[in-house]
Amino acid sequence: MSPVRDDEITGFWRGLGLPGLIDVHTHFMPERVLTKVWSYFDAAGEQLGRAWPITYRDAEDARVRTLRSFGVRAFTSMIYPHKPGMADWLNAWAADFAARTPDCLHTATFFPEPGAVRSVRAALDAGARIFKAHLQVGAYDPRDPLLDGVWGLLAEAGVPVVTHCGSGPLPGRFTGPEPIGRVLVRHPGLRLVVAHMGVPEYGAFLDLAERYPEVHLDTTMVFTDFIEDVAPFPAGERPRLAALGDRILFGSDFPNIPYGYGHALTALTRLGQDEDWLRAVCHDNAARLLGVPDPGSGGLPPAGSP
Repeated sequence: MSPVRDDEITGFWRGLGLPGLIDVHTHFMPERVLTKVWSYFDAAGEQLGRAWPITYRDAEDARVRTLRSFGVRAFTSMIYPHKPGMADWLNAWAADFAARTPDCLHTATFFPEPGAVRSVRAALDAGARIFKAHLQVGAYDPRDPLLDGVWGLLAEAGVPVVTHCGSGPLPGRFTGPEPIGRVLVRHPGLRLVVAHMGVPEYGAFLDLAERYPEVHLDTTMVFTDFIEDVAPFPAGERPRLAALGDRILFGSDFPNIPYGYGHALTALTRLGQDEDWLRAVCHDNAARLLGVPDPGSGGLPPAGSP
């Protein structure tokens, strides 16, 4: 398949017979927080040895319109605290954003601090449908006793938690498969979504997905030229992608990506998987996991609406 330009994205998903795309890994957050995130990426060259330009550095309403123009019929507002006292404030912002942006799935987060269980329960009661945990930025141990009740509550509720637990682009003290793997031993029913497919520890996180039937993986930035240059996905692991095709979810990291959105879709088409796999990854798996209603049901705006 030829490269997918941004102006060809709707043709891509229509060609697969899909009603649109579902992107489980997009970032919307308070402006002052996003500005700091963008500043981090602007300076990334000093740490990563390569530039990381933000392709979609636009105002919030323009970014929402861009996703809708691509035919993304459901997306998230991945938020994450880096210190105590932030989670409730971020959750309040995300609840408001979801209320005024009906195609955004209500997203929430947490941090290992007293009251974390209360905070997560409040977010669930308010309608949160997906959570984000960032072990690298938050620099916390997922095995922290303050989080045991959080993981248990999320497992009981069956609400997915997208977790940056791999060691890319830079390792953290508690990244890698071992810390989060110990959480799964204690909470085997947790609907953990491994962000970025656990780059660069791909094989070990595929192992976890094979061991725990509720573990999913998102494709965020993986397989793109930007990541393949530094942490290529092993060709020998591709058969495992087919076997786990019902638990792989499309994610983009929009707007914080150093290439066009269509390239993330192009990267998926280069894996040698069939169209059934692409349909599942780009839409159907997330629709099932997150309860995204069928088009026309009134639950979400139709793909491509302004």
